[in-house]
Amino acid sequence: MIGCLCIHGFTGGPYEIEPLTTFLQEETDWLIHVPTLPGHGIDLALDHVTHKDWLEAAERAYQELADQVDTVYVIGFSMGGMIAASLAAKHQVDRLVMLSPSRKYLNLIKLTSEARQLLKDRVFGEIEENLTYKNLKHKKGLIPARAYVEFAKCMAVTRPVLKDISCPVLVLQGIKDGLVPYQSTHYLAKEIPVDIDVIYYADSKHLICLGDDKEVAIAAVYKYLAESDPKKAVAPPAL
Repeated sequence: MIGCLCIHGFTGGPYEIEPLTTFLQEETDWLIHVPTLPGHGIDLALDHVTHKDWLEAAERAYQELADQVDTVYVIGFSMGGMIAASLAAKHQVDRLVMLSPSRKYLNLIKLTSEARQLLKDRVFGEIEENLTYKNLKHKKGLIPARAYVEFAKCMAVTRPVLKDISCPVLVLQGIKDGLVPYQSTHYLAKEIPVDIDVIYYADSKHLICLGDDKEVAIAAVYKYLAESDPKKAVAPPAL
C-alpha cells in the first residue's frame, strides 16, 4: 500500500495544499496524511512553539504513516518542502515532491512587485480577489517576531541534510513567487546529490496549489508519483 504525507508551509495550514490533497484522495487508493504543524492552521498560535516542535510533529506523522504502508511519498510546500526533504534524508522515502520550497526565502524584488499589484487591485476595487491579500489578511497581527526566528532555525537545520537525500525528487516553482526566488532551485540542484526534476510555472506565485497554474501543477505531481504505482496510469484524469 502507498502512503502520502503532505506538509504545509510556515504560518499556513492544510488549506494551502488542499486542492492537491483532495485530488489525490479522490483519484487514488493511497493513504493520505495531512497533519497541521503545531501553532499553525486557520487559527494561528505561534507564540510558544519552536522549529523543533514542527520537525518533531512531521517525524511523528511520518512514523505513523510508515507503520501502515509499504511505500511512502512525501510532499512539502514552502517550509514544509524543507521539512519533507529532511524526512527524505533520514528515512526510507520513495519519492519527494517540493512545492515552492523555502531553501532561500524573501525575494525582495518580487515582494515589491506583489505590493504594487496589491495597490493596483485596491485602486480597481479587486483587492478581495487578490490571493496574496486574502492570505495575509487573516494572519494580520498573529505572527510574533519569534516565529520568524524559529522559521530561520528550521531552515538552518534542514539545509545541511539535503546532501543525504537519495530518492527521486520533483520540484515545482513559480516564476512570480513573491517569497521564494525561483533561482533558489539552482542551489537545490547542487545540494541534493541525485538528479532532480524541476518544473517552472510562468504564472505561479508562492501558493502554487491555489494559483493560476494549480491544475497543471496538480497533474504534474500526480503523474510523477503515479509513475511508480503499477495500479495507476501515468496520464492523470481530467481535473
